[in-house]
Amino acid sequence: MIRALLVDDEPLARDELAALLGETGQVEVVGSCGNAAEALPAIRQLRPDVLFLDIQMPAVSGFELLAMIDPEILPRVVFVTAHDGYAVKAFEESAADYLLKPVEKERLARTIARLREGTVGPAPLQLAAPVKRIPCLGHRAIKLVDVAEVEFVRSSEAGVYVVCPAGEFFTELTLKVLEERAGLVRCHKQYLVNIDRVDEISLGDNLLGVVRTKGGQEVPVSRRYLARLKERIGL
Repeated sequence: MIRALLVDDEPLARDELAALLGETGQVEVVGSCGNAAEALPAIRQLRPDVLFLDIQMPAVSGFELLAMIDPEILPRVVFVTAHDGYAVKAFEESAADYLLKPVEKERLARTIARLREGTVGPAPLQLAAPVKRIPCLGHRAIKLVDVAEVEFVRSSEAGVYVVCPAGEFFTELTLKVLEERAGLVRCHKQYLVNIDRVDEISLGDNLLGVVRTKGGQEVPVSRRYLARLKERIGL
């Protein structure tokens, strides 16, 4: 049985696709999400075999969402969209398949056959698109924080938090993704800093340091990452 996660901002479209997949008897729909903020934790927790993903969604598009997923848990992807103009881009992203809305049973059957036969290849490997906006959870809303506005990012047992002039916001993105795709620099096991927002670095006798950001925030720098941070700043 193929385990699938559906991501589409249109509830009706998700319900219709779930019904079609159920009729095949070969797919178990393990989850249904309406946006990227919901999809990121669902992918991490459910570990689906395939992601049926809409491309045009408010705030964060399907392509942007894929760039935010850790490569180790990235499932195979079938794009589902009402616009055929995205076909070339979809296959450039190593998509397993591309379905047009409204999805037809016969076309879906071919997709399922390819997934079962393993002829669609591995999960996408070319998703190196930079993350320019970080989706964060606000009060009953998704707040998009421009990477340029980020002072630093910290992680704790409670999760990952983005700190910027507007405040501190929880995000489902991992430090690894933010380091590799948002251009933020590791300064501590639990911290990333935005080099463009660094005002000064204070060095202690024990080779530990503290970064002071332009917004007046203080961020710890561990010995392990101090040399790399100084190199990035040009010291």
